[in-house]
Amino acid sequence: MGSAKNKSSADRKARIEEMRRAERARERRNRILTVAASVVVVAGLVVGGVVLIQSQSDKKDSAQSDSKTTGKFVAGKDGVNTWKGTLARTHVETSVKYPVEPPVGGNHNRAWMNCNGDVYTKELRNENAVHSLEHGAVWVTYTSKASKADVAALAEKVKKTPYTLMSPDDKQKDPIMLSAWGHQRTVTSASDPNVDKFFETYVQGKQTPEPGAACTGGLSE
Repeated sequence: MGSAKNKSSADRKARIEEMRRAERARERRNRILTVAASVVVVAGLVVGGVVLIQSQSDKKDSAQSDSKTTGKFVAGKDGVNTWKGTLARTHVETSVKYPVEPPVGGNHNRAWMNCNGDVYTKELRNENAVHSLEHGAVWVTYTSKASKADVAALAEKVKKTPYTLMSPDDKQKDPIMLSAWGHQRTVTSASDPNVDKFFETYVQGKQTPEPGAACTGGLSE
């Protein structure tokens, strides 16, 4: 048993380190792309009128696609609720009315929240956080009813784990909840063993629509 547990821990550490290396590589690529993008921006100013018209068209089209999310949560014996149905994935600039809080997928803003172990102290726009879930992040949320000790302990765990983020959400039904794309559960405390199980399963898990997509270069508080 001890040997198996040690191997699992070692595998997890190796997996996290590999994600960190990949994230650093993406950051280097992003810096290069930023320089190239500045050139594109100058050229884009010349055709600003065309871009504006296209942007307005995108807004209209995106707003009409919000109803494509269908289905419902199905409770599993392990305590994880799984979305059975279709979760839309269109980029929209409008607000989205999600069927659950916090949402576990659906149409979302084209800008994601940074989720490289980022801990936010203010509530996030769901439309941006959902984009992080699409990239394979686990989102830890809590209400004012969660103890300060639990919030602090969860924050430390998130800070050490790539592809996670954390924020308050007083609209959710339970004090502490964990969400991934299409999956969600409540936990009783930071020491609840289901926290580690959820992270193990869903951080860049099989449910991820865009595995390996960046968790940096997005929005930050």
